[in-house]
Amino acid sequence: MAITKTNFINYTRCRRYIALEEVKKERLDADISYENYLKEEQEEKVKEIFSKMYSEDEEDLIDVENTQLKAMLPYYSKVEELAAASVLKTFGGKVVSSSNTFNQECFDFSLNGIKYLCYVDVYNETEKSINIIEVKATTSKKYLEVGTFNKEPYSLFVKKDNILYLKDEVNYSFIDKELETYTKKRNKLLDRYDIGKYVYDLSVQRYIIEGEYKESHNEAKLVNFNYYLAVLNHEYIYDGKSEYETDLNGNEIITFMDMTKLTKEMLPIIDKDRILLESYLKENNLKEVNLGCYCEYKKPTECKYFKKICGSMIPEYNSSLNYIDNQHGFKDEKGDYHQGLNLINEGYINMLDIPESWIRNPNHHIERNALITKKPYINKEKLKVVIESLKYPIYHLDFETFPCPIPRFKGEKCYEQSPFEFSLHIENEPGKCDKEKDNFVFLAHSFNDEREELVKKLVELIDGSKGTLFAQNVSFEKKCIKRLGEIFPKYQKDLMKIYDRGFDLIDILKTKKDIYMTLGFDEEEAKRLNYYDYRFSGSYSIKKTLPVFSDLSYKTLDVQNGTEAIVEYANYPHLTKEELEIRRESLIKYCQQDTWAMVVILDALRNCVK
Repeated sequence: MAITKTNFINYTRCRRYIALEEVKKERLDADISYENYLKEEQEEKVKEIFSKMYSEDEEDLIDVENTQLKAMLPYYSKVEELAAASVLKTFGGKVVSSSNTFNQECFDFSLNGIKYLCYVDVYNETEKSINIIEVKATTSKKYLEVGTFNKEPYSLFVKKDNILYLKDEVNYSFIDKELETYTKKRNKLLDRYDIGKYVYDLSVQRYIIEGEYKESHNEAKLVNFNYYLAVLNHEYIYDGKSEYETDLNGNEIITFMDMTKLTKEMLPIIDKDRILLESYLKENNLKEVNLGCYCEYKKPTECKYFKKICGSMIPEYNSSLNYIDNQHGFKDEKGDYHQGLNLINEGYINMLDIPESWIRNPNHHIERNALITKKPYINKEKLKVVIESLKYPIYHLDFETFPCPIPRFKGEKCYEQSPFEFSLHIENEPGKCDKEKDNFVFLAHSFNDEREELVKKLVELIDGSKGTLFAQNVSFEKKCIKRLGEIFPKYQKDLMKIYDRGFDLIDILKTKKDIYMTLGFDEEEAKRLNYYDYRFSGSYSIKKTLPVFSDLSYKTLDVQNGTEAIVEYANYPHLTKEELEIRRESLIKYCQQDTWAMVVILDALRNCVK
């Protein structure tokens, strides 16, 4: 059996995974085909891209569809192409890289009847060293802002000649308690289920490479090997002209992270995991295991068997995991905490399974009582005051954006939320808004840069001197508006006036302490929920709240969520003129539904406090 890097990572999640895969004797004896290898790698690449592009809590990014593969793989291929060019520029020497895995450098070794193999994204050979580079369509941001120290963003790395080095590997002087913070954060890089995910990935690759050299008795050559992650530079700003040359601030679009020492530290862990993998293969044990971090619940890398099998007992609505803002779990009478998937392991499956004595948050009592009585909780006083505080006209705004891994237009960064569509419903007086007559939509006609036309239309329709900018998760719309102002300075003044008038629908439905204290409520009341229905199931996403207030449904639309909207836009270049018009109409209806839904919900809230 040939076990790829992706196999290795999945097979070592837990002892049950292999049995669920039904790995039989004939598969153990078989080699893996190139087609199967490529399919595995492509699915992982697209999951990675989507995890950065879209993160709305209602989206299922686990199952990769063919349409998503088709739309997104060209961008990953471009990342690999840019990485290979950057390797040549940074390190020199000979570079082996190809979108065709057959032309990539391959390493393998056999142990206990199992063949372990991996292909290298970029293989670089210079006079002094051999550099193994794993390309990831993520950005450097999460590594350069891994935590805080003295209340400021803290990085584990220092940058030199476009390479990020861990601070303990260079001449770096730690101050005060910084070393303690650094060590704690650095250890996270050794956790495959934390930010160490890609370090683990690269370490598996190193393990296989070293396995081949040891098998051929060429271990002495391993001293010349270095291991790097190639990631997108989150500080890079595209000039809109060059083929991603160095930007005006001296940033390269690809930056490298030297993981040579860290992957060496990981090798004993990988070896233990390899031993476990082989024991799992022999056991082929379907017996249930406790749920844990290895399930990667609600992550793009969530185990494909979680929903279907291992976590199938978790109800879709009102599970013990659905209490609002409950990342810290519940404290029992002994002072012990019960949280996350451990609640499920301990038998606390449903929301009402949690002992009432553990419930200390007033909002959790509200959730619980709403579920028991099947009646909504409504704080009419708070709702009335906040709704009356809104200034008219209310501009219900929603952007659709394409956060491309590679910036496409001038002024953009990697994964920039680049707007290609907006829907705007203008409510001039309370409850006075027509779904069609008071709706204005801008949608790009092509895959070219139409951002300035979008901005012109936006400032033409919204009077920044009066009224309220209204949105679900308004911080997203405000961020887009601010960035558009930075990219198009001549509109910045008008855009920032709109920005300053932002108000969030969620702050009306849920609450926000600072807003309600300003409106005259004491701190405890300000923190209390305004409206809760058991059908929300702990979520204030518009997909959960809308059915409570209206019979509007996204299920009747051709485009039903943000992921599908991204794919539709990404496929623009592949459509005929007739197909493009049909798909544009689907995008318009989807975006229009988002803003009309806000109008409907606000009006329902207004009516319930009359």
